[in-house]
Amino acid sequence: MINFTVEDQEGNRQEHEAPEDMGLSLMEILKAYEYPILATCGGMALCATCHVEILEGKEGLGDATDVELDQLENLPEYYPTSRLACQIRIGDILEGAVVKLRGEDVV
Repeated sequence: MINFTVEDQEGNRQEHEAPEDMGLSLMEILKAYEYPILATCGGMALCATCHVEILEGKEGLGDATDVELDQLENLPEYYPTSRLACQIRIGDILEGAVVKLRGEDVV
């Protein structure tokens, strides 16, 4: 199991764990934990409604793809550490990370 922390819009942090052997994305895990994420495109990096900011642990995630960057750049506000949760696979790279939900993307 991979352990990571999610920070909501109010700054509250909650630790979570996710199985690393099922091929799930961070978006799918956040939805399973019932965070208010739209994720309207279902994980294809077409809508940016699963926008998160990686507060800690971004070094291991690698760079965002061009498709992901195109979506992020269309948001009213994004950060150097912004990512689409649908493009981050659950694995060792996420161990100990802190992920912040971005307010403009929630239901």
